[in-house]
Amino acid sequence: MTTPQINISINQKLRVSLDKSWIRSIVLEVFKDEGIVTPVEIGLVVTDNETVQELNRTYRDVDEPTDVLAFHMPFYNEQEPELPFVNPPDGVLHLGEVMISYPKAVQQAQEHSHSIARELALLIIHGVLHLLGYNHEEPGEEQRMRAKEKEIMRKLYTAWSDK
Repeated sequence: MTTPQINISINQKLRVSLDKSWIRSIVLEVFKDEGIVTPVEIGLVVTDNETVQELNRTYRDVDEPTDVLAFHMPFYNEQEPELPFVNPPDGVLHLGEVMISYPKAVQQAQEHSHSIARELALLIIHGVLHLLGYNHEEPGEEQRMRAKEKEIMRKLYTAWSDK
């Protein structure tokens, strides 16, 4: 597998210290589990509720913060030539951006009585799966996505406990 380009940004206003290599390991596990072997690039942003609420309002017409948003990049394929984007000449598939609200992650971790790290891992996995085409609009899709999230979390915790 070609090493994916994972651009991680943490909003400095949050005043939290997150290990970018830990975040990267979660994204890489999702790619590994999904069999991604082509060169890919994503952006992952950990930010505040206000930023996520503004994006949610602008792009989804929902005027409230949410835990994670995923903005996938459409790409050109011969079956759908009307799409406005073409595959870039660098050969890297630009998947898109994942936006995570750190305050929402903290709130949800407390509600579910687990660690903030566990909640962040779940949100990272969830967002990256959206970029890879998973969805949860229909009950069957939601069941498939939740099962995949649990499978990847299990693999991560096994890997982390082996260290």
